[in-house]
Amino acid sequence: MNAGLAQDWLVFSAPVAAARAAGRPVVALESTIIAHGMPYPENVRTAREVEALIRGLGAEPATIAVIGGRIRIGLSDDELELLGRSGRAHKVSRRDLPAVLASGELGATTVAGTMICAALAGIEVFVTGGIGGVHRGAQETFDISADLQELARTSLAVVCAGAKSVLDIGLTLEYLETHGVPVLSCGQDNVAAFYKRDSGFRADYRLDDPAQQARFIRAKWDLGLAGGVVLSTPVPEAAAMGSAEIDGLTAQALAEAAAQGITGKAVTPFLLARIKALTGGRSLATNIALVKHNAEVGARLALALAATGSLANAGTP
Repeated sequence: MNAGLAQDWLVFSAPVAAARAAGRPVVALESTIIAHGMPYPENVRTAREVEALIRGLGAEPATIAVIGGRIRIGLSDDELELLGRSGRAHKVSRRDLPAVLASGELGATTVAGTMICAALAGIEVFVTGGIGGVHRGAQETFDISADLQELARTSLAVVCAGAKSVLDIGLTLEYLETHGVPVLSCGQDNVAAFYKRDSGFRADYRLDDPAQQARFIRAKWDLGLAGGVVLSTPVPEAAAMGSAEIDGLTAQALAEAAAQGITGKAVTPFLLARIKALTGGRSLATNIALVKHNAEVGARLALALAATGSLANAGTP
């Protein structure tokens, strides 16, 4: 990659540029959750509240999207509104990034797309809701999210509520292990499962303290071990959904998707919307709560990483 040419595609918002100049940590946020993950106006309101939470903890949020043929690192209120209301934003993953940039069309970055753009911008921490993964039935369909391959290749700390519960979480964790991506858990021993707190699968390591998390991540990257780190943290208990309920609703929504011939990248938005309808909106409240909680954990991690230089230079044994 020609790093100099890549930088020509980036446009930093004034607040993000000021934070970079001042040496304050920046936290990346995806835009697919705004354009495709939540209905209007909850999507835009949540985006603004998440950004305010991060600022309140001392970091600078940078919601990332593709607008006017450039990668925008940090969005204005008007740009957030555009993403939330337009209904025409493309989902932008690694495959789609060149096409949407070249066409000048509106693009909302997925987990994978946001990771690429954040890494180009020199950002170390990215907060999302839940990562993509291996879809149920992938043994036949080979439907595996590009998020997992991006985690294997792009060095970013990704704070999330685990993989989305509509996925095969066991196979998702196996895939990450095969590709050397550590899965950390904060607040409990097991990996979270988006709407529900506990997936039933143990994380590789439990690290509750941001300083511990930062030392782990810095040690990995200091050793030249490229690739991401997943930091899973569960949705607050008061907002979590019961395991039996969400598993039943997921099975019903998956059956409906199959009956309607919905496949590929259209599956997850369909499932999220259908589960929202089946729960009378309760799943949306859970989604909002977990994203806000992830933002708090991510901001604290960004501050801790900013305070942790090379461990070798610091004399760490």
